Amino acid sequence: MAVPEVPTPGGDVVATSLNQTAGGGLNVMVAAIRDDLPVVFAGRFGSGHYGSIVRDALAVSGANVVNDRPLQKDSGFCIALVDANAERTFVTYPGAEAELGAADLEATGVRRGDLVYVTGYGLAHESNAAALMNWLPTLPDEVVVLFDPSPLIETLDRCVVDAVLARADIVSVNLREGALMTGAVDIDSIAVGLAERVRSAASVVLRTGPEGCRIASAGRPSRSVPGFAVQAVDSNGAGDAHAGVLLAGLSRGLDLYEAALRANAAAALAVTERGPATAPLRSRTDALVGE
Repeated sequence: MAVPEVPTPGGDVVATSLNQTAGGGLNVMVAAIRDDLPVVFAGRFGSGHYGSIVRDALAVSGANVVNDRPLQKDSGFCIALVDANAERTFVTYPGAEAELGAADLEATGVRRGDLVYVTGYGLAHESNAAALMNWLPTLPDEVVVLFDPSPLIETLDRCVVDAVLARADIVSVNLREGALMTGAVDIDSIAVGLAERVRSAASVVLRTGPEGCRIASAGRPSRSVPGFAVQAVDSNGAGDAHAGVLLAGLSRGLDLYEAALRANAAAALAVTERGPATAPLRSRTDALVGE
């Protein structure tokens, strides 16, 4: 929903446009698929109005949906307010996606060399959190786990977050999320603080908007990865595009810097279009990186 500004408490604004579309983890999957990475979807969806939107979006996404039977309740939804500065604010109401179980995760058949994306939205629900906390430690060391804490990070159980951090190979956050996780305020301190919080073998990707991102790991100085100048109209889904393309690059053997540079380019292109699942095709990302 596009608005001139987010209303103050007790206030109201008139939206200038409205669009109902699947988002969340779908954005990440679409970004990865458009960057030529095959994707398996392990989540759940419902049977109501919003569930049908999710089901239809999954059907055309190209993802392998291993749990394709809808639950007998509707999927949840997220109201995204995108203001005149292209910044977004969210209100989330959970549904069928909050009922993930151990069997759903086992159905993915994760193998050595695969990559797994975990979102903080999944950790906000008791069933999902329990399933993920038990499943992640069973994954082979050769499986790369990327954890995106999401805007809900300040509401998540710290014990649950720490359990995921104990297995994550890459933690990708924006500045707000990084500040909440570390208590730091400047970019360098946030990057260093995050690197100290994750396990020693893990890396941190701190997304800094138009400037690109910082990458860091324990005991090493953070490194800046440049962004790409564009005219942004909607930042909704930018972090998702970044995560999907980052994983795609890593799957092809790129190092973290190279993969993050491509992810920056993809995120930049994504914010030039309205909607959440606007990640570009691999050829467009490569073209921007090559300019």
